[in-house]
Amino acid sequence: MPIAPSELILTDKGSIYHLDLRPEQIATTIITVGDPDRVELVSRYFDRVDYRVQHREFVTHTGMLGSKRISVLSTGIGTDNIDIVLNELDALVNVDFEKREIKKEKISLDIIRIGTSGTIRSEIEIDQIILSKGAIGLDGLMHFYERETDQCEDELLNWDIPWPIKPYMTWGSKKLLDQFSKLGEQAITISSTGFYGPQNRMIRLKPKVSNFFELLDNQIIDGSRIGNLEMETSGLYGLSEILGHECISINAIIANRALGVFSKDPAKTVKRTIESALGLI
Repeated sequence: MPIAPSELILTDKGSIYHLDLRPEQIATTIITVGDPDRVELVSRYFDRVDYRVQHREFVTHTGMLGSKRISVLSTGIGTDNIDIVLNELDALVNVDFEKREIKKEKISLDIIRIGTSGTIRSEIEIDQIILSKGAIGLDGLMHFYERETDQCEDELLNWDIPWPIKPYMTWGSKKLLDQFSKLGEQAITISSTGFYGPQNRMIRLKPKVSNFFELLDNQIIDGSRIGNLEMETSGLYGLSEILGHECISINAIIANRALGVFSKDPAKTVKRTIESALGLI
């Protein structure tokens, strides 16, 4: 049965609703960045750019890096945007837009997030890179989808932590973690639903769990400690897994929350992270 127009929303020019992309305008290797301005910072390394598309906060450049076709796409902030981006990217490669039917032969995308992040561990220096082995979702997104519950989720609930929301657990692609292993340490990422209270920042408002970092600091899951906080990885990993895509989150650490310090040159750190990642694609 064809997918209804209210569910698969296409424009008059045949592009997917939010990303404003047509199937031929994306590659099967896709770099995601949060900041729309960061798309140009990545695509400037391409040998050529064939498509430049912008709609709302979603900016996409697709071109060639050497002999490899590659896209870079801005997602904006948060797993609510990731829900849009992942579902629409998947539709672009796995749905026949003319027939409005799911294709029999599925395409698996390689999705590489390059983003900024903060660490909760005092010994992790700013301006280095952390690879997200897995992500603890404190955003709620994956609770809305049918999926096999990871056995580690039960373990999380047994931690002596007053979780503000029921956590879920998602994992990065082993293939891509191996491919990018030279970039830095693998650790568990916390994906929060916001930047201030949900990441335990205090300006005028006090977070509900004031010692959240202390409670998390020494926890270990699947042999790994928690390394960093950000706002997208849990959704990227969770949706990629159930849709059949490979995904990795590469985090440039620009803040150490335990020490209260911020990078003196975050732009330089982001540039180095981009160049290091592109060198391994």
